[in-house]
Amino acid sequence: MTALTFPLELDLKLTDEQFWNLCQNNPELQFERTATGELIIMPPTGGATSDRNSEINFQLRAWNRTTRLGKVFDSAGGFKLPNGADRSPDASWLKIDRWNALTPEEREKFLPLCPDFVVELRSPSDRLSQVQTKMREYMDNGAKLGWLVDPQRKIVEVYGDDRSVEILENPTQVSGDPVLPGFVLDFSEIFEN
Repeated sequence: MTALTFPLELDLKLTDEQFWNLCQNNPELQFERTATGELIIMPPTGGATSDRNSEINFQLRAWNRTTRLGKVFDSAGGFKLPNGADRSPDASWLKIDRWNALTPEEREKFLPLCPDFVVELRSPSDRLSQVQTKMREYMDNGAKLGWLVDPQRKIVEVYGDDRSVEILENPTQVSGDPVLPGFVLDFSEIFEN
């Protein structure tokens, strides 16, 4: 028997409706599609990654609950990027005016836009180069700020909309200013062993 390796990448041509139905009928897996239509299947994460992701989303949600400047999405939220890719960042945020511009129907499916802020949390099974490519894709599609959080190396790569990437080694905190005014992510829980 041949074992499957993840992320599994398949060259299937699915319509947007077929892709939506595939995702809805298989909630135990996470699916993404590249801009060229390649299907990517990712398994559920392990406990440590899930805990870290929950902490990131918790802090982002708590900040947004106070400021009410936008909407926060976890890794189950899908986005149809302008280049045609379907992506689900581990955490993301969208300005409230962009959310309000969406129709009720658009809000119920993959949002037809790129978030203003994205976080990708590298899990042990992720190849660094693939996650970096995804980060560049978000920035090329309109994200204003992106963080690639790499617990294995205790590094945060900060992607700016000017195409710059800043490498922060073992940071205790990272500020989201000016995109997320006043938001500071505390890494003490995320980078603990």
